[in-house]
Amino acid sequence: MLSLIVKLFKGREKLKRRINAAVLTALLLVGAVLVAGCGGGEDTADAIVRLTKAEFIKQGDAICKEVFKRREQQANEFGEENDVTFGSASEEQLEKLVTEVVVPSLEQQADELSALGTPKGDEKQIEEIIASLKGAAGEIRNNPKLIFKSNPLEEPDELARAYGFKVCVE
Repeated sequence: MLSLIVKLFKGREKLKRRINAAVLTALLLVGAVLVAGCGGGEDTADAIVRLTKAEFIKQGDAICKEVFKRREQQANEFGEENDVTFGSASEEQLEKLVTEVVVPSLEQQADELSALGTPKGDEKQIEEIIASLKGAAGEIRNNPKLIFKSNPLEEPDELARAYGFKVCVE
């Protein structure tokens, strides 16, 4: 009886190894087919995720809403930490607020919008919006007083509005 159990056990182990080898081979073949299928000319990132214009606008506006919310929270924290209100803030304090809160939030907004990927065919428009936003952030960083004298965000807002954004241009 013991020898029969040993034979059955050995037989099961051989069968188990064969099944495992067959499963592993099948998985490798499926993996190879999938990898080969991704190289068909289109960029892998494009093949995986390509938002429609409506989805891009919806997600972009959600990003802007969150960035605006964080910016307001950070501005309030800045005011509390520096014991200033916007009515009593000195020009120097306002400039510090702009460079420490506003500019980083604009750069973050541009980075997060850029990370969404672009709808097929809209790459140029999206690149223009993001480049314009980054350019405005750079101008403001170099000259914080600019934000009080003019609207350096006018161009990015116009481009975003023309594309269809709602929240990002508020």
